[in-house]
Amino acid sequence: MLHRSLTAFTSEAELSGCGTVLSFIHHSLRWAGSALLLSAMVSGAHAQEIRIGLAAPLSGSFQLLGEQFVNGARMAAKDGDIELIEVDDGCTAEGGEQAAHVMAQADVSMVIGFLCTPAIEAAMPELTKIGLPVLTPLRTPRLTDARVRTGWPIWRLGPRLDDEPRAVARLLVQAWRNKHFAIIDDGTIYGRELAENLRAEAELARLEPVLFDTFRPQMDNQIGLVGRLRRSGATHVFVGGDRYDMAIIARDARKLNYDVVLAGGEALRSEEDSIHLPEGVLMVGPPLWENLASPEVLNQYKEAGIVPEGYTMLGHAAVDVAAGAIRAAEAAGKPVVDQLRNFSFDTAIGQIRFNANGDLTVNPYQLYVYDGTEFIEGGN
Repeated sequence: MLHRSLTAFTSEAELSGCGTVLSFIHHSLRWAGSALLLSAMVSGAHAQEIRIGLAAPLSGSFQLLGEQFVNGARMAAKDGDIELIEVDDGCTAEGGEQAAHVMAQADVSMVIGFLCTPAIEAAMPELTKIGLPVLTPLRTPRLTDARVRTGWPIWRLGPRLDDEPRAVARLLVQAWRNKHFAIIDDGTIYGRELAENLRAEAELARLEPVLFDTFRPQMDNQIGLVGRLRRSGATHVFVGGDRYDMAIIARDARKLNYDVVLAGGEALRSEEDSIHLPEGVLMVGPPLWENLASPEVLNQYKEAGIVPEGYTMLGHAAVDVAAGAIRAAEAAGKPVVDQLRNFSFDTAIGQIRFNANGDLTVNPYQLYVYDGTEFIEGGN
């Protein structure tokens, strides 16, 4: 494997519009030890059979996330005939535009990465003009929803932003069909969207929550709220809020000897606060990608001294998909985009297939239960 690192733009990364970056940033401070440990892997100077472009923030505020993605991509490419052309997009529109210029001149067959919406949106006009498909983990729905209008050849390696509310509604309506359930939210856009989607799906199934309410978040007690829930007769409660509020509600339910099943969204997978989250709390969320990898793959990271968290395994899977599509296209004498549209790909995190829009065919969100230390598959 040969890689080249080309700096397209170096500046402070912009927070605005960074989509999926925000859902990982609170985890990533723990992963500083995973920084670019594979930075010197060069196994030959001869021409490589496959060239893949990689754009990611390798400087600025989101450098750590970019390094995670690059570490995974390099691990996937290290034993194959793959050359990675790496570009720092700085997580900005200007960086994305300059990354597209580099890719256009580098004779790559496909581009992976772009962890921030401004960067990819600035890059796509030029990449589309030269017919380069892009594989990204970004969750921003419009990137694929506008395909007919923009013609952008984007494929999404991961969930969409709206996959979470859809999964909450689908999984909990199915699990709680015969339960007395309540729905509450903290009044934020995130919490309200989850709650409203669940309520709408329940109504379609001719189910009615015993209580639908909004609570004031970040309070040091929620005794009044918990009292209302108990009086309503709810045995199961969905909380559209964060981990801290869920922990407070669970604590106060115990104080009132109120036996209730609590469930929330992906926000529960944040750092533990001063109030401990008890066992039995349910969460609808995506898998931790490293948990989908085989022991053999995980051992490769262990030997390299890399913790494969955050974007690492998505970077690995992106190279798996890109290399598979490029090889299949060469064998069939057809464009790479035809392979992305029509075939499944075996990757380090399992089989991946895209729909006609460029999104994953399967919503990866599942129901998990907290065991006192981590969220594991299960729950009811």
